[in-house]
Amino acid sequence: MISRTTSNDLSLTLAAFNAMPAEHSVELLLRCCGSTRWAERMTAARPFKTMENILSEALRHWHELEDQDWLEAFGHHPRIGDITSLREKYASTAHWATEEQRGAASASDEILKRLAIGNLNYEKKFAHIFLVCATGKSAAEMVQILESRMINDHKTEIKVAATEQAKITRLRLEKLFTDET
Repeated sequence: MISRTTSNDLSLTLAAFNAMPAEHSVELLLRCCGSTRWAERMTAARPFKTMENILSEALRHWHELEDQDWLEAFGHHPRIGDITSLREKYASTAHWATEEQRGAASASDEILKRLAIGNLNYEKKFAHIFLVCATGKSAAEMVQILESRMINDHKTEIKVAATEQAKITRLRLEKLFTDET
């Protein structure tokens, strides 16, 4: 069973997901994590019997990927606090990302400026977007996290960002699937 909860939200049962054509499954999974290889591996791993099963497989497949797959997934996120990009470039996940970044929406101009400058400095140093699981964090917390991660080397930081992507993916999978019990 598939139901729309809002114009941008979709929820479905694992049974419906297991039965859908592979290309549709990949498309839905890419809303949760922007790595094509991850979405294809998850689709190939079907059928999933429980939510815990899909979540554990998601994490396993994520950690089996290479850096370029992680970078592809990172590239599917807007900058933290960049509402314009959310609306324009990331329409298929804008609702989720807006909800996840709610802490940035009420930030002061000073914090938003630090976040914008921090994002640019981060991207210059690491050559990918700053990624943090923003759910439940204020903009000030996100700025502190960003600034603290600037001391990392490239190898360390890509692993930290990949861990944050795994958290985001889990939250999005939990939003995508309804509880069948």
